[in-house]
Formats: sequence, C-alpha cells, structure tokens
Amino acid sequence: MAHRPGGTGGPSGFGISRMMAELSSETARLVRKEVELASTEMTAKARIAGGPAATAATGGALVHAGLLVLLAAFVIGLAQLGVTPWLSAAIVAVLTMVIGYVLINKGVSALRGTSVVPAQAIDSLKEDAKWTTRQGA
Repeated sequence: MAHRPGGTGGPSGFGISRMMAELSSETARLVRKEVELASTEMTAKARIAGGPAATAATGGALVHAGLLVLLAAFVIGLAQLGVTPWLSAAIVAVLTMVIGYVLINKGVSALRGTSVVPAQAIDSLKEDAKWTTRQGA
C-alpha cells in the first residue's frame, strides 16, 4: 500500500499532525470569538445601566437640593422654638448624618448582590474548554 501525502496514516503521521494543527487553530479562533462575546455582553450591560443611572443621578441632585432647604428650615424652626441656633444646626446635622449612614449601608449591601460579570460568555468558555479537553487538544 502506498503512502498518500496528507493522508490519515503512514509512518510520518502527517495527517494526524495536520488535524491537530487545525484543531489548535480552530480552538484559538473560538477563544477569540468568546472573548468578543464577553466584551459585547459587558458593553450591552453598561449601556442598559447608563440611562437609568443618569436619570437617578439627576433626581438625586434635585432631592439633595430640596433636602438642604428642608434641613435649613428645621434649623430655623428649632431656633424659633428657643434652641440656640448653633445647637439647632448641630442637632439637625447629627440626625441627618445618622440617617445618611443607614442609607449608605443599605445601598452598599444591595450593590454587593449585583453582578456585572458576563455570565453567558464565561459559561460558553467553560463549555469550550471541556470540549477541547475531550478532543485531546
């Protein structure tokens, strides 16, 4: 039987080495595509979060301005009731800081549960790794 160049058999194993090289090349291409998918997924998630975040920031700035006016009214109100003005300001400041501290902790706790990880891309990369391992590459 004659040896065919590029065949699957023969003493040189040329066909197997070509298949392994092609498998390696295709695996590298697949990994590049998976990285592109992860990047696309992260960009989409950032875009989705961007609009609501800007709206929330604008609302937050307006609420902040209103809160400052309301706090000034509380200080003036306490002073009108006979509390020394500096003590009125100190009482309102301490109460405001305590409430702010509680809200900050609540917000940080909620953010810890939020994931921005490209889960689909990671799962796909894990599957690709398993497949590649089973193929012997």
